[in-house]
Amino acid sequence: MNLLSTQLGRLRLLAFTEGVSFLILLFVTMPLKYAFGTPGPNKVFGMVHGLLFVLYVLAVVQVKIEKDWSIKKTLLALVASVVPFGTFWADVKLFREEERS
Repeated sequence: MNLLSTQLGRLRLLAFTEGVSFLILLFVTMPLKYAFGTPGPNKVFGMVHGLLFVLYVLAVVQVKIEKDWSIKKTLLALVASVVPFGTFWADVKLFREEERS
C-alpha cells in the first residue's frame, strides 16, 4: 500500500497493470480473436488496456515534472509502454532506481 502514497509509486503500479494488460491483449485475446473468431474479450481488454496506457503516459509526464527527469529518461519510460515486457524493464531500471535516490 506504500506504493499509493507517492506519484512514483502510483507510476510503478500503473506500469505493472499496463504491462500485464498489454501481455493479456497480445498473448490471450488477440489469438482468441484471430485464431478462434472470438472478438469479445479483445474488445473488453482493448478498452481496459487503452485506459491504462493513457493513465501510464499521464503518470510518466507527472513524474517527469515532479522529479525533473531528463528527456532521455522520459522517452525511455514512454517507449517502454509500447514494447512487450517494457514496463517491467522500466520499473526495474528507471523507477526503482529513482525511488532509491
